Amino acid sequence: MSSQAGAAAAVLPKRQRGKQRVAELLAAGAAVFAEKGYAAATMTEIAARAEAPIGSLYQFFPSKEALADTLVQSYVALLTADLESLEAQARNLSTAALIEGLFGVLRAHPQERAATLPLAEARMDERTRRETFRYLLRKRIALILRARSPTLSAERARDRANVLLQLMKAASALNDEEGLIGRSTALRELQSLAAQYLEQR
Repeated sequence: MSSQAGAAAAVLPKRQRGKQRVAELLAAGAAVFAEKGYAAATMTEIAARAEAPIGSLYQFFPSKEALADTLVQSYVALLTADLESLEAQARNLSTAALIEGLFGVLRAHPQERAATLPLAEARMDERTRRETFRYLLRKRIALILRARSPTLSAERARDRANVLLQLMKAASALNDEEGLIGRSTALRELQSLAAQYLEQR
């Protein structure tokens, strides 16, 4: 996944106590990476933020690269779980509720997202980023659309997924512009456009 080869992989624990410690270390890593960026963040600072001995951090994450890659993988897993949940409900959702769910995916997990996007920039080449995130989103959105309308062809679902993803990305970028006058109205308009598009036959 990483654009840099040879980094030691994370060691994930099996016991509950170890899992709790890893969750704390990941949360601290996400916070520090979000604040400082990948290059400026240090393992010492991450351990201090987690109130953990530095040896404990290195026990689970032998390098900053391993910690960063684990955070990216965790965020991808969160996105996947959110999209799978929408797919399971798609048949019973109104168009407005489905669009709300889809647009919410890119706004969910704000702390993980804030850390992951800079990490993906630092740790992945453009092609890997594209394949990891855009491909995942397009594929899952197409599956959601087909779950909602089983007669929809795979090609048509793919085309609609492409359009919906562009609208979702526009809404996500708009959502990040805090203090923008009219932001809430613009977000509602984008969702309305997406709903109208989805209802076209």
